[in-house]
Amino acid sequence: MHEFDEQLRELLPRLRRFALSLTREPSSADDLVQASLERALTRWDGKHADGDLRAWLFAILYRQFVDQHRRGRRMARMLELLTGRDDSQPSAERSVLAQSTLAAFERLGAEQRAVLYAVSVEGLSYKEVAQMLEVPIGTVMSRLSRARQALRELSEGEITRPGSQRPPLLRILK
Repeated sequence: MHEFDEQLRELLPRLRRFALSLTREPSSADDLVQASLERALTRWDGKHADGDLRAWLFAILYRQFVDQHRRGRRMARMLELLTGRDDSQPSAERSVLAQSTLAAFERLGAEQRAVLYAVSVEGLSYKEVAQMLEVPIGTVMSRLSRARQALRELSEGEITRPGSQRPPLLRILK
């Protein structure tokens, strides 16, 4: 194991450079290296002893990067479907908004998540959702309305945008 530690220490700068070339951001590169090393350590038993450690670690790092990129695109797509907005310019603000909205979506109750997902993401009709959940169409519409409202409230509670904050109320003292 000591030999592995030495090899790993020698490879860390190379892994970080590779991660930095992929992410173009030092903190993201560090996170990517850490996630890759965690994955490598959990998969160590499955590694072939005769294989090249460097190639194996670089492959894990690249797959982690691709997976994170795909996850980010899925979150952005889900945000677009849930909010009905289509911003063609990816930005840090949009990523934060996507993550916050998805976190808010996860905090909704199971019934609200199911209805919101079925209608907004899958594009099912109210009638199809009602049949799927075995409830009346009016219940679907009501749950959907409450789910959208709750999602807005949860999202707004987590995201504060410049200019969107209300000024404090002033008390008039007599």
